[in-house]
Amino acid sequence: MRDFQFHTPSTLAEAHSLLSDYGEEARVISGGTGLINMMKQDLIYVDHLVSLQNIDGLNYIRSTGEGLQIGGRTTQQEVATSGVVHENNPLLTETYGEVATVRVRNAATVGGGVAHGDPAQDPPPTLLVLDASVHAASKDGERTVKVRDGWFVDYYTTGVEEGEIVTGITVPAAPANAKTTYIKFLPRTADDYPTVAVSALGVVDGGVVTDVRVGLGAVNSTAVLAESVAGVLVGKEPTADLVREAAETVRDLCAPTPDFRGSAEYKTDMAVVFTRRALTRVLGLE
Repeated sequence: MRDFQFHTPSTLAEAHSLLSDYGEEARVISGGTGLINMMKQDLIYVDHLVSLQNIDGLNYIRSTGEGLQIGGRTTQQEVATSGVVHENNPLLTETYGEVATVRVRNAATVGGGVAHGDPAQDPPPTLLVLDASVHAASKDGERTVKVRDGWFVDYYTTGVEEGEIVTGITVPAAPANAKTTYIKFLPRTADDYPTVAVSALGVVDGGVVTDVRVGLGAVNSTAVLAESVAGVLVGKEPTADLVREAAETVRDLCAPTPDFRGSAEYKTDMAVVFTRRALTRVLGLE
């Protein structure tokens, strides 16, 4: 890893000024769990790191009555252990609690993960399922982008623009009677990437499915919202056969990279299997 200058601004305005001064030579660092590893592997070359660690006002968890607001500097462990998060959105608690290990979660931040865009991260499928929005600020102001509206663009590529800093996310409340789950298959250790990850939400009212959402991780260049699942299930009585049919639709959404965690064919098959398991759970068929 080559030498770089480390900057510790105390305000967003100072951070934006540094980003403006150094342009493409600068990168924002929050927890650093992803960026530093990529720098060590010479996958990214950075001359200036602009740290958010001394900037007040970016670490918070708030319930608004309509959902949650979470600051960009909030650690993933703080989300996983927050009583406010668990009371308002258990799926977020479950998902962030599955991120790697406590050591990683205590350093990794919500905003850093959203900006990093690793397709095998745990939160993105859940953020898609919950229709979360990302808040990004530049010297010209702040904008809000729904995750579903293409925030995750490609491998390690997101909607954050040059000079922007992810300041937080907003997560709407899930339906009151929704069942949720986040499951993944880890072939090795807890801090390894999953072979496949599935986040799911389901609502059954009056014996029929009224809402169902499935997000997939580690099976494409970005997390994927499997809208095809709802097309099979919504408006119908949930049955094991119907769940199998719905799960099969995710096969066409998968284009995984083969590696030591499995071939592309194996990962695709696992995506179908884990989608079926998740749907079985959230639709009350267990």
